[in-house]
Amino acid sequence: MKSKYALALGAGAACSIAQAAPSIACHAPLRRRLFPGLSGIGDRAHVALTFDDGPDPRSTPQFLEALDTLGFHATFFMLGSMVKAAPHLAADVAAAGHEIAVHGYRHRTHLLQSPRSVHDDLRRGADTIADTTGADLYWHRPPFGTVSAGTLLGCRQLGLRLVLWTSWGRDWRASATAGSVVADLTRVPLGGATLLLHDSDCTSAVHCWRAALGALEPLAEQIADRGLTAGTLSEHGL
Repeated sequence: MKSKYALALGAGAACSIAQAAPSIACHAPLRRRLFPGLSGIGDRAHVALTFDDGPDPRSTPQFLEALDTLGFHATFFMLGSMVKAAPHLAADVAAAGHEIAVHGYRHRTHLLQSPRSVHDDLRRGADTIADTTGADLYWHRPPFGTVSAGTLLGCRQLGLRLVLWTSWGRDWRASATAGSVVADLTRVPLGGATLLLHDSDCTSAVHCWRAALGALEPLAEQIADRGLTAGTLSEHGL
């Protein structure tokens, strides 16, 4: 009985390790070195702008206005639940020429879900987003950037390409400011980077999106000073 129990315990541990092993890619410095494509490192003359967690009627329209003023297009990783709550806004993001991508349906880490649950959430999110925006979906970024075996399997089954980020603004913190967001984003070279910001505070500190919004203009100045162009992931040469 003891040996059977130990064997079962060992098998369970092995399954857990196999499920969580890909999450090592969530360690940003290691990921940038070992998995540049997963880190969104692309054309050295280009910067990819990406936004997670929207669309949000309280904040996303202000991002659309700011991006239009700057002449930038970006990739928006949408949550299916947010799209369902604000379908017209999701369609507006696509109509403005921005690229639409899949963040999932709910904002739950994949490390705490079975591969089947991850697949079902991805499929539900992708179907909701595609039906609402009319967009052809190509990219997926999992909530919290946590990658599991289920993430990889779900992406393969649904024809999505997994991408995380090169640098993030940590704009989800209550203490974030426009200045701190720009400083965090520029800790790595901007050329070739995929930058992560949030156009919603639905999973973050209340009103923290204001820091990301305020960072856009000074970030654009730094991009211009370096002679770089900014745009979507599909323009990024990945």
